[in-house]
Amino acid sequence: MAQARKSTKKTQTKKPATRKRSRQKKQPGLIARAVHFLRRVVWGALFAALGMVLIATLIYALIAPPTTPYMFSESRRVGGVKYEWVPMERIAPVMARSAVAAEDANFCLHWGLDVKAIRQAVDRGRGGASTISQQVIKNVYLWHGRSWTRKAIEALWTPLAEAVWSKRRILELYLNVAEFDEGVFGVQAAARHYFGVDAADLSATQAARLAAILPAPKNRSASNPSQFTRNRTRQIIAGAETIRADGRADCFER
Repeated sequence: MAQARKSTKKTQTKKPATRKRSRQKKQPGLIARAVHFLRRVVWGALFAALGMVLIATLIYALIAPPTTPYMFSESRRVGGVKYEWVPMERIAPVMARSAVAAEDANFCLHWGLDVKAIRQAVDRGRGGASTISQQVIKNVYLWHGRSWTRKAIEALWTPLAEAVWSKRRILELYLNVAEFDEGVFGVQAAARHYFGVDAADLSATQAARLAAILPAPKNRSASNPSQFTRNRTRQIIAGAETIRADGRADCFER
């Protein structure tokens, strides 16, 4: 009997030790805890960034940008810029059509990224193929210059903007923040700078000339056009008429 009781006591003292070792094995190691913490930080940062992007996009769906990063940097560089926001109702319709004809004829047909144009640019080994929607994201929120980081952010942000903004709003933003000369931003400032008129009073030729200088505003002039700009102006006038006739201007005209 005494031996049986001793045996029972030994057995009873061993069981808690076994459970303790089992609990110790289940606890994650330092590296596992660090990985888990890092994963939570990364996901938290991604959700925070997405939230900030969404808020920034929603804000400019309702208000006019007071400035942009590029506009701010140019203002510091040249000592000030000309910039006056005007709503679409105060921009000549032919100006909107001319910009679309010049920069993104299929603006009403895509969801922010023109996949066909991108493929053609890649096949030809050239850059470009940026839609008006992509250019708005770059001009309003991001920095200029060649950068794969910027292009990646731009490509991810553009579909979100297309989901939040109407096509008319996207074009309104584009026309108001685009650079038309050194220190001259937006179609209202450009119309006065080059022709001495308001954006609402631009003629078809004047609108086409402004659209023709958009890709290289610091190297081209709308009031003193080169032969290249004159030829490009004629093409844009024809293109603006074409997209009005075939319905590719319907998404931004009322």
